[in-house]
Amino acid sequence: MDPVRLRQALDDVFDGALLRHGFTGYMRDYQVVIHMTTDPRSGIAPSTLRYLFRHCVRADCATTVPAGVWRASLDDRLITHGTGADLDGYVWGVNWQCLYPGMTLVTDSPAAREWAAAVGIDFHEVRIQTNAHDLTLIFSDLLIEEIPSEWHGPDYMFPIP
Repeated sequence: MDPVRLRQALDDVFDGALLRHGFTGYMRDYQVVIHMTTDPRSGIAPSTLRYLFRHCVRADCATTVPAGVWRASLDDRLITHGTGADLDGYVWGVNWQCLYPGMTLVTDSPAAREWAAAVGIDFHEVRIQTNAHDLTLIFSDLLIEEIPSEWHGPDYMFPIP
C-alpha cells in the first residue's frame, strides 16, 4: 500500500471511537472497528468502519491506564456502564476508547523492513493510541469497509442532542 494513501486513511479516523480490536477469527489479519461521528448539524451520518490490517505479523498491545487508576478500576461492576457509571475508577463498560492521539504511520520502521526482506512484500508499522491502549501493528496491506450499524458506537449509549 502506498504510504501516502495509508497515512491519509489513518488521519481520516482521528479522534474517532475505537469499538473493538483484535485478530480476526482466522488469526492472520488484525481488525480495528472505529465509529465516526460529527456534529449532527453537519448532516453527516455516523458511520462504523472496519480497518483490516492484512498479513499482520506483529500486534503489540499495552495499557495506557496508569497503575493507580487500574488499582481503582478492578471492581467488576466497572465492566458494565449501568453498574459502574457512579463508581470511582475507569469505567470499562462504556465499551469504547477515544482514538486519540490516534493512528500514526511509523516511517522507516526497522521491523517493517525486516519483514519485507524476509517475505518479499512491503510491510508497514502503525501505532494506534487511545485513552486506554497503545497498539503497534506490523502488516502488509489495509482494507477499509463500512460495516452495519449493529456495531453501535458511543453516540448510541450517549446520544448527542
